[in-house]
Amino acid sequence: MSRQKRKGDGYERELAAWLNTNVYKEERCERTPLSGGGKHGMGFGDADLLGTPEIFVEAKRVEKLAWREALAQSERNAHGKKTDQIPIVITRRNRESTEDSVVFLRLSTFSKMYAAFLRENLKL
Repeated sequence: MSRQKRKGDGYERELAAWLNTNVYKEERCERTPLSGGGKHGMGFGDADLLGTPEIFVEAKRVEKLAWREALAQSERNAHGKKTDQIPIVITRRNRESTEDSVVFLRLSTFSKMYAAFLRENLKL
């Protein structure tokens, strides 16, 4: 296994652990077995994480990310899997903590999520 693949697999595991601790408060999320580069050319890939209700996660741990291409990959895979989950990209660079990861999604998707959050929390 290449160093790059090990790094990506490790990030998927650490991201799942972070979500379990900070979002779900239980062991709910996990790395998708065999996710990553091994699926190229074999049809549509699965999300990188399982147990993430409503979101289709593409995890990337790289120094320079082609944001739009990464989001297009997540959208293509989500569409190919015929899921209604929201395609997103979560990424971090080397020497950044997991909590400093960045999330990338379409503005149209963000606006729906933000409006729902405001309605629920501020009763707008």
